[in-house]
Amino acid sequence: MKTLLILFLVALGTFASAQDLEGAWKLTHQNGDPVTEREFIKIYQDGYFAFGAKEIAGNKFLMAGGGNYKLEGNSYDEKLDFLTLDPEQVGTTNTYTLDFANGRMVISGKIKGEDLIEIWEKISSKEDELTRNWVITGRKRDGEISKMTPGARRTVKILSGGRFQWIAFNSETKEFSGTGGGTYEAVDGKYTEHITFFSRDDSRVGASLNFDYEVIDGEWHHSGLSSTGNPIYEIWSPYEDAYQPNK
Repeated sequence: MKTLLILFLVALGTFASAQDLEGAWKLTHQNGDPVTEREFIKIYQDGYFAFGAKEIAGNKFLMAGGGNYKLEGNSYDEKLDFLTLDPEQVGTTNTYTLDFANGRMVISGKIKGEDLIEIWEKISSKEDELTRNWVITGRKRDGEISKMTPGARRTVKILSGGRFQWIAFNSETKEFSGTGGGTYEAVDGKYTEHITFFSRDDSRVGASLNFDYEVIDGEWHHSGLSSTGNPIYEIWSPYEDAYQPNK
């Protein structure tokens, strides 16, 4: 099987670009084996990536990870902001080789001395008004808006390829608070999420949540009822504008 993967890598022979990566991807093979009983979805947008994984039978949440990425030629770096499987890797950068062609990419390298070869298939490049990497910067309560400046502790929400994933974490303490994701639609001020994985409560998988939204001065105003049924009004800002880690 590894020989077939090597041949596949040679056949690709095409470098990716950051723009090629943007969208949603599904893991199809890992170290030569097809991925059939688990679902891994990875989203790329605005220099950031996030992935979530679950068991297909029963929807049990398995893991999540993400952070900033950089692609130069076929040299591909991931700097981790969160990783549930191995929090000690948070803050480190892993370097891989990435090849891309025909809607698939192969990521190969070593993690802690062990070979890793993954094949991902692009499932969507869909874009809409909310396609972006966002970070929460405000909430409205009792008619008053309270603003916040995201620091090491922050909540990120990445939307691309018709998929979304939110993640709450602290990149300094390596604490992970939760994540969820799935598919979404954003049309004429109505935003709908269809949950396909949720770290805090597997029973929420399959639920749909409806919200109102408006983009005001580049910020996403998001209102409706949360997954627990409580009213929310959130303000999300573009990540690269609002998150300034050196301040």
